[in-house]
Amino acid sequence: MCQGQHPGVLPSEPVGAVRIDRWLCASRIYKSRTQATEACAGGHVRLNGAVVRPSHAVKVGDRVRALAPRGEVVLEVVALAEKRLSPPAARELYADHSPPPPPREERLAIRERGAGRPTKADRRALERLRDG
Repeated sequence: MCQGQHPGVLPSEPVGAVRIDRWLCASRIYKSRTQATEACAGGHVRLNGAVVRPSHAVKVGDRVRALAPRGEVVLEVVALAEKRLSPPAARELYADHSPPPPPREERLAIRERGAGRPTKADRRALERLRDG
């Protein structure tokens, strides 16, 4: 093995392609290959703009757009791997072009008073109205 290469990272020139579900797992976008396969089958993964099946081949230079657990990710394939890698090695498989995450205020939904289930005090007040 050449110095600077990680085990499991395939050189980009000789190897043609890897299954997209394997690559998504190796690059740690999804925690397991099963999750990557389900995301592909559910239409949550696009390769160069087209929805792909789990068996579709990914090549160096392809653009992957996926709805991952951490949010939407847009990646450019830089290297190929079939086996799950360590986090630092996995980050070398792609160039991240993902949009920035939404501001913290948008992520936290604050429930306004009166929306949802009544509080204990509200419930007791309703019971007093009904009873008498």
